[in-house]
Amino acid sequence: MAFPQNFLDELTARCDIVDVVGSYVQLTRKGGNLFGLCPFHSEKTGSFSVSPDGQFYYCFGCKKGGGVINFIMEEENLPYPDAVRFLAKRAGMEVPEEEGDREAGRRRQRLLELNRDAARFYYQLLQQPEGRAVRDYLERRRIRKSTAVNFGMGASLDAWDVLLNAMTKKGYTKSELLTAGLIVDNKRGGFYDKFRNRLMLPVIDTRGDVVAFGSRVLDKSEPKYMNSSETPVYSKRRVLYGLNLARKSKRPNIILCEGNLDIVTLHQAGFNNAVASMGTALTQEQVRLLSRFTRELVLCYDNDNAGKAATEKALQLLGSSELSVKVLQLPLRRTGDGALVKQDADDFIKNQGADAFERLLNGSENGVEFRMAQVAGKYDLGSDESRVAYCAEISGLIATLPGAVEREIYTARAAETARITPDAMKLEVQRARKRLLNRENRAALRRELNPAALSQPAERSLRYDNIRSAMAEEGVLRLLLRDDSLFPPQPPLKEEQFSSPLLGRVFSLLWQAREEGRALTLPALAGALTQEEMSHITSLCQRPESLKNGKQALADYIAVISEEWERRTASGEDPLAAAMRKNKYKNKSGTGGKRNV
Repeated sequence: MAFPQNFLDELTARCDIVDVVGSYVQLTRKGGNLFGLCPFHSEKTGSFSVSPDGQFYYCFGCKKGGGVINFIMEEENLPYPDAVRFLAKRAGMEVPEEEGDREAGRRRQRLLELNRDAARFYYQLLQQPEGRAVRDYLERRRIRKSTAVNFGMGASLDAWDVLLNAMTKKGYTKSELLTAGLIVDNKRGGFYDKFRNRLMLPVIDTRGDVVAFGSRVLDKSEPKYMNSSETPVYSKRRVLYGLNLARKSKRPNIILCEGNLDIVTLHQAGFNNAVASMGTALTQEQVRLLSRFTRELVLCYDNDNAGKAATEKALQLLGSSELSVKVLQLPLRRTGDGALVKQDADDFIKNQGADAFERLLNGSENGVEFRMAQVAGKYDLGSDESRVAYCAEISGLIATLPGAVEREIYTARAAETARITPDAMKLEVQRARKRLLNRENRAALRRELNPAALSQPAERSLRYDNIRSAMAEEGVLRLLLRDDSLFPPQPPLKEEQFSSPLLGRVFSLLWQAREEGRALTLPALAGALTQEEMSHITSLCQRPESLKNGKQALADYIAVISEEWERRTASGEDPLAAAMRKNKYKNKSGTGGKRNV
């Protein structure tokens, strides 16, 4: 263990999982557990459960689970040691650390300090005579000094090693600068600054740490935008530019745009609820992050084919989330020669003003209206053939809507667009809905008719080689966690007798805790298992296991495991027979019962 076990036991005892999870998720009690909307995937019906007795969480939708440390690891995007430190700080406890973990924590902290010092260095350069070119660029973009200060903007010079020299003088090593993505190896043993002759935009997370940098050239050269690469303290999938400021906004929603400078202009114009993704399409992790700070999201992507495609992709991702979603479509701009060209939020604010943007924001469509307009735009509705094709596609879209009232409202609108009767369109939607439900039912039936597949862990790397033995092994773990008094003083099985290396390892860890007189709990496994392993062990604990005939069930499980172990270790077994036996057991039902495993 990286931390003393008595410290971890006290930490998890002080950090009640209901209190910790409740600060991120709104929970409602149902029976012995509490339920809420899962913070790890988008959903509208709460399938995320928290067990006060077991001190663990589990989502029946995305299958993630674990103890309080696992929750903080997942929610705050932290490695295990940092999640422990996070909870210790929350509980007011001092962390006793081993040298190796102190070093890992120190390295992470050093990267954050390096990023902060680099941001300060770029900021100071912007104020000095050498930063004149960047200041001129900001003036051309009509970005005020107060706005630049608010975002911590800076300047990188048109030179090869200005930052490199400044940071090494402060005591940072070239290795640290490389790891932070601030310098580049020229493959000949030399190094140079990654960002040169650019406007610098520090990326600050919701904890206030500078985790990365965005940048923009001052002229027409390429690449126009350059962002930090992934580092130990930065994952672009998990960060939104400007969210550190937008989370404090009094506005009722958050506006999601594409470009960093769009965000700067919007904040300057009074829309301090704007954020941007870091050079990626919207990700599940970013949706979870947004869900912590708002209930309504307004998509404001560029009004070109790429922007429309990005909007459609985001709407699909957001479709099952609890977020209310609207789409703000920026109109095309007419140039001096009469041509229509796209414009982003930055262009619109500068050409039309904040009031015009406010009117667009107030009149933004919801996600369904946007998607219906996109479908209608594909067809010439003056043609009977095109109207038939439109009805086929739009009925498929409306059929996916979960609410009957919602389907009825948009069915009437689609009928009006196609110039047909509402009854005719309603029939089309009902047929499409029936086809959709039939497909879903067939898929569910296929899953139910393949019990061996249902018994397998979701993570491919954890799949069982011997289903029969693994089902019994799971039963042993459930009994050990629920009532270890069923077990004799000495371990009834050895780790090597388990067909699943993971289940065998967990058995050994739990038995070790038993011998040391510690409580046998799932949260105590957090430091020894990966998140995927922890989720799987939590999932198998959700399955029913009666203690009424616990001693007999344990004996039956042990008999199956011993029998399968003897089969595997028997010398001279015919390879073909072994393969046939393995296939036979994989196709058996893994019910988790006592006598039919």
